[in-house]
Amino acid sequence: MTCTRNSPFSVPVGTSGRSCAHVLRGLAMKKRRRPGRVARKRRRKCGMRVQSDTGRGLQTLKTVKPGQLLISLPQACLLTTTTVLNSYLGPLIKGWMPHPSPLLVLCVFLVLERHRVPLSEWYPYIDVLPTTYTCPVYFADDVIALLPKVVQRHALEQRASVQELHSSNQDFFRWLQPLVIEPVEEVFTYEALRWAWCTVNTRSVFMAHSPSQFLSGQDVCALAPFLDLLNHRPDVQVSANFNSDTRCYEIHSVSGIDRYQQAFINYGSHDNQRLLVEYGFVATNNPHSVVYLDKDILCKVLQGDSNLQQKIKFLSQNELLSNLTLSSEGPGWRLQTVVRVLSLPQTQFGLWKAVLLGQRLCEEKERWCTQTIRTLCVHRLQDTDTALEKISKLQQQCDASVTEQLDVVMALRQEERIILGKCLEILTDS
Repeated sequence: MTCTRNSPFSVPVGTSGRSCAHVLRGLAMKKRRRPGRVARKRRRKCGMRVQSDTGRGLQTLKTVKPGQLLISLPQACLLTTTTVLNSYLGPLIKGWMPHPSPLLVLCVFLVLERHRVPLSEWYPYIDVLPTTYTCPVYFADDVIALLPKVVQRHALEQRASVQELHSSNQDFFRWLQPLVIEPVEEVFTYEALRWAWCTVNTRSVFMAHSPSQFLSGQDVCALAPFLDLLNHRPDVQVSANFNSDTRCYEIHSVSGIDRYQQAFINYGSHDNQRLLVEYGFVATNNPHSVVYLDKDILCKVLQGDSNLQQKIKFLSQNELLSNLTLSSEGPGWRLQTVVRVLSLPQTQFGLWKAVLLGQRLCEEKERWCTQTIRTLCVHRLQDTDTALEKISKLQQQCDASVTEQLDVVMALRQEERIILGKCLEILTDS
């Protein structure tokens, strides 16, 4: 085995397809035993160290310069639909109609490989994967009820999507019965598919593949063992792509990393609600974070307006009721515009186009808009405080798995409280 010389912490790779197994076996060993002196020396040679202060992570042992290669992961180490189609599962996938989606194929392979441990070639990778996730699809009903309304909707949609994936593919699962000794229903349970779905959804990287005649839909995902040791940080910039010349998935640092610092990557400019729904965590000091308002809170605050339903219908038809936000810097432009439209009496409703183009209203109406947004902010803050009180009570009487879910929701709600407090100060001073 050799190490990629240009990387500050490199993946041990060989020249044959067995390199994947060697890398994965090394990851599993990190989990099962305390590293001794020999292991520490080996890691220093490759320039990497596993960190434990943020769960899983990687620390550089030398300075990474801007633009320098951070990680180079050989194609043989990537788990893709090509991996699956070339495996024992391939003939059954190729013989099934209608063609399954790439997502389903990856999920099915993970379920089977997890079922086959420790005989699976991918066992070392599966062994270091979480056994459960803190994505909303795992949340208990009483935990989902503590999420902000907008996130609740996404959480329920996510749960319904995974349930549909499981229920609509029962015939396909039965087609795979020759691969397992047990009744296939005992292998492809909802819980098993949910775990596989979260593994793909939270840990895959973007990697475009050529269309396959045996699959349906866009194929752009790859699971990348070792790479998923890197944690997300909102202010970090990296470039990531599959290099067709080196046949490696490569990550380059844009801004560089100081020696002995943890290396981070960036999943995108996502607020914490998106991070929670898609990845199951909340990032601290996230500059992209906002608090969302929905139609229900508008109706609650403005219920005295006899023309409210007509106005709401108009705004909905023109797709203006989404992404209404409050931030630490004040209300978002979209929210301000919607509130200005709602301030118009029927006799002046023809001004809505001018409002959408940014025209301010008379001073009296602008004061009304500011006061209305302030009231919306107060209502949202009350909802957040109520949720935090309920979370504290639940934490005292639930098991460890639910506690982990509640911790993530609490982090999101605590961030909301900070954002709303700052926004309220701005609105009060204006």
